[in-house]
Amino acid sequence: MPSPDEIVRAMCQSWSDPDPDTISAYFAEDAIYHNIPMEPIHGRTAIRDFIAGFLTTFDAIDFDIHHQVTNGSIVMNERTDHLRGNGKDTPLPVVGVFEVADGVITAWRDYFDMATVNRAFGL
Repeated sequence: MPSPDEIVRAMCQSWSDPDPDTISAYFAEDAIYHNIPMEPIHGRTAIRDFIAGFLTTFDAIDFDIHHQVTNGSIVMNERTDHLRGNGKDTPLPVVGVFEVADGVITAWRDYFDMATVNRAFGL
């Protein structure tokens, strides 16, 4: 079975050529995905639907992981997410915290500045 570090790296890589079904398969059925400036999303199906909706605005996201540390089932990374879409690349500094159990992500929390995302969406 892949390590928690490998699972998180693979999931992050999957956003470069995104498919909501492929990405959501990295999550447990009862996983929680929480972009901290927004409300948490509960469950693999809801996570899949969120990703599908997000991808109507962006073509892909390239995760540039600067640092990643793992302690047992906890993985934390500091990264720049490059939101590709609308003919531009918007860099978004992010810190992510992941919990992994039995080969799937059970929780994912991302911390970032929502103003950068709003600018990318033209808000």
